[in-house]
Amino acid sequence: MIRKFLPLLACVLVPPATVHAQGDDRAYCLELSNLYLRYLAYTGLGRPFPDLSAIAAISDCQAGNTEAGVPVLEKRLLDARFTLPKRG
Repeated sequence: MIRKFLPLLACVLVPPATVHAQGDDRAYCLELSNLYLRYLAYTGLGRPFPDLSAIAAISDCQAGNTEAGVPVLEKRLLDARFTLPKRG
């Protein structure tokens, strides 16, 4: 009888941890977005056009798509010699 309920129990217990991890990723992504917007978005740095990939990454972060947004923003900030905030 217990064996029948183990998969159900696992499904019930796993989502909160997953949701918490996603929340941490989203908070980290939004923090990267804020750093980029505050220090790099309007500096020009010799670029005649805005960095569309960074803008798309910020949009991804706001939509919760952290897998697409985080790597782009991390690269832009590291290229500008920023120290990244701690994750989670």
